[in-house]
Amino acid sequence: MGSTRRLLNLIEQLRIYKPQQDEDDGIADGEDVGVDESAAGRFEPLPARFRPKKAAVLICLFENELGQLRVILTKRSSTLSTHAGEVALPGGKAEEGDEDDKATALREAKEEIGLDPSLVCVVAVLEPFLSKHLLRVVPVIGILSDRKAFTPVANSSEVETVFDAPLDMFLKNENRRSEEREWMGNMFLVHFFDFEAQNKKFLIWGLTASILIRAASVVYKRPPSFPEQKPKFKIPRLLPENCQMP
Repeated sequence: MGSTRRLLNLIEQLRIYKPQQDEDDGIADGEDVGVDESAAGRFEPLPARFRPKKAAVLICLFENELGQLRVILTKRSSTLSTHAGEVALPGGKAEEGDEDDKATALREAKEEIGLDPSLVCVVAVLEPFLSKHLLRVVPVIGILSDRKAFTPVANSSEVETVFDAPLDMFLKNENRRSEEREWMGNMFLVHFFDFEAQNKKFLIWGLTASILIRAASVVYKRPPSFPEQKPKFKIPRLLPENCQMP
């Protein structure tokens, strides 16, 4: 199935999207930046200035046969050293040869689930999020106009399962719960979404849930039907390449 009118309209809508920026440091302000909520209380407050490592994830959207907009997700391998067995978006750390965040997201998606970059039309880059490992994670939105052209091939060393979920579920107060936590003096909510597919149950939460809430809000141009209560802090200014942490 080729691009529908709805997908074409979505492409045009997202291509003009601009991440909200902080004029002082050129990156997104903390009011619009998520944090990996699972990290709260597990590591020390951030120094005033540091250079976080870069990473990117791919929010790959497509329409199913019913015209429903869906997003491709993975369940990470249970043998991984971090976030084992958790639901995630395809993505990972930037490598030296990556031209930009888009290249990182596409490369990682190809490595993890066999998604050919030529099948994906990258249309937007969202505000960065901060993970518990102090990764500056940039979500990249891409459109897969021909879902039938993509046959997932999971890299078994990284991915256990590839599945998809309706994007609008991340705006609904259904099959969702939250927990209030504190980090750096700020109270915020951890969001958990229960989902079932392929006769399997999945829990989508933490950083992945926060990114998908943001993505759904941008795509559908409306806020979620539940309180987000995001942490109020800024990702510190990125230092020049030749600056190192003390």
